Amino acid sequence: MTDNSLPIACSLGAEDLRGRLDEIAALGSESLRSRGTDGAGRVLRFRSDPTARRRLEAIVAAESDCCAFLDLDLTQDGDDLVLRLSAPAAGAPAADELALAFGEPRI
Repeated sequence: MTDNSLPIACSLGAEDLRGRLDEIAALGSESLRSRGTDGAGRVLRFRSDPTARRRLEAIVAAESDCCAFLDLDLTQDGDDLVLRLSAPAAGAPAADELALAFGEPRI
């Protein structure tokens, strides 16, 4: 559950943010299967393989560190890794931007 008392802010500098977004886009290009919503949250499904899992776990850990207001949950569902993103109302645009940073589903 997202803590509404956390500031809606990212602690990354411009260069670090660019690197993070590049990694997110690369992973999305290689593994993103679908993107949708579930209530107020965003749901991204990725091809499940050890490399994708490791990269997603690293992204979840890093994003949890720099954008603590985001609620990120990575689970396994059959052949998919499922990333659920949510945020308090004020942080919804940031959650949307993060979901969109993975790009369009390709597989």
